[in-house]
Amino acid sequence: MKRLFRPLLVLSLVGALLWPSVIEAAAAPAAKTRPTTTVSPGVQAAQTLSEITGIAISPLLGVGAVGAFKYMKASAAERAELSWYAQPWFWLPALLVVGLCMVKDGAGTMLPTSLKKPLDVLELFENKASGLIATGAIVPMAMEVFKAVNPDGGSLGAGYAGMHLAALDFSWLGNLLMAPLALFVYGVVWVVSHSVNVLILVSPFSTVDAALKTFRASLLASVVGMHWISDYAGAIWAGIIVLACLPIAGWALRLGIFGHVFAWDLLTLRRLRTTPGTAENWAFTTREWKALPSRTYGKLARGTAGELVLRYRPLLVLQARTATLPAGDYAIGRGILHPELLKLEADGGAPDLLNFPPRYQGHETALASACGVREVRDVGLRAAWTWIKQTVGFGPATT
Repeated sequence: MKRLFRPLLVLSLVGALLWPSVIEAAAAPAAKTRPTTTVSPGVQAAQTLSEITGIAISPLLGVGAVGAFKYMKASAAERAELSWYAQPWFWLPALLVVGLCMVKDGAGTMLPTSLKKPLDVLELFENKASGLIATGAIVPMAMEVFKAVNPDGGSLGAGYAGMHLAALDFSWLGNLLMAPLALFVYGVVWVVSHSVNVLILVSPFSTVDAALKTFRASLLASVVGMHWISDYAGAIWAGIIVLACLPIAGWALRLGIFGHVFAWDLLTLRRLRTTPGTAENWAFTTREWKALPSRTYGKLARGTAGELVLRYRPLLVLQARTATLPAGDYAIGRGILHPELLKLEADGGAPDLLNFPPRYQGHETALASACGVREVRDVGLRAAWTWIKQTVGFGPATT
């Protein structure tokens, strides 16, 4: 039962988020008095693909802009029937928040890093929250593909009247196929786009931050521009973006988890209320080994024979797996933001195999005891600062 808890929790949260949209899209009135307009399902599908791709690149801006466009395009009688994301109570505040973020980005190159990075942390969580909110708009968008074919609510089988199949309605089958496909496309592109926020957070240079945001904005503008030229041209370009995101989606997902854990630990000062466990502790892989990709998130513990073992779950919810670290001597590295697990080599090298989250910063001794490691040493900027103090005579000499 414990193994099923996480998948069921994830499905429950997603279902709770999407249920209002499903009900709204499925509960069409039996009769409508407005005139009907026939739209090609291919054109509507092309428009939907472009919209979903644009929203995935920048969720709050995308869903706010699409909602505002649909609201402005609809007549006064049709506006009451628009989806929630096309109502002014949503897209007006959404675009206002986007505007504030743009002001922050414009002033980012002039702000010192000590002020800019906390704002980047807040924008990271804003992107996650807006990504979840925008997920609720994907289902009604996907269902509009078949809704636009017959907007009067009649049967999709009306086109087969000559075959005596007019009473059949296959819209449910189309919606059943389109909704998961739309969510998949949105998820793949959003995960890759969200990795830009993580790269901005870890980047120490404002110029790199500006370049990354310019690239993402240019990509979004290209989707809008191609869709403006032609519905099918926009769909082809959006499809190219989706295909380009597929191979790096796994890397982007792991990077997103890494960024979320580090940002949350730093933002909430979690190290002040965390004590390393005596049995196992969370860690990220820093490089690929044992067929594990970098940034794999799991728990490090001692095995029955004293070996170090990393227990992890693919995608955080699948069946737990284990990977044994290479045999040898290890040390805990004491960094400025977070500890590391170092592999001591015979030639004096000490590459890091694992990064511990910032919640363990300041608890390196207890962490070494839990891992069965005897040595704790300074690394990175902390090691450089220690060396400077020792050189000028203000620190203890090394042995």
